[in-house]
Amino acid sequence: MTVELLKLEDEQRCKVFKALSEPIRLEIIRFLVKKGTEVTCGEIGDGVNLTKSAASYHFKTLREAGLTFTRKESREKYVSINYEAFEQFLPNLLDSL
Repeated sequence: MTVELLKLEDEQRCKVFKALSEPIRLEIIRFLVKKGTEVTCGEIGDGVNLTKSAASYHFKTLREAGLTFTRKESREKYVSINYEAFEQFLPNLLDSL
């Protein structure tokens, strides 16, 4: 593995740890794990008691860290967990939530 590739992986790790350093984002991940499928942004916001703007900010942070996927269908956005990212960077974390 080259030094450049290691640096890229370290940058990604930093994004992952930063994204998960906020308790509400852990709560969002926990909510998604509990649901076990993709969920609308509104349903997540209601489930973890967030305003739309706050939820949007946290969804973006999780998505940019590669921990979630967001899919838009018509006017609705759906969020799901990127299980591969968790397995790569934090194996067994989801089981502990």
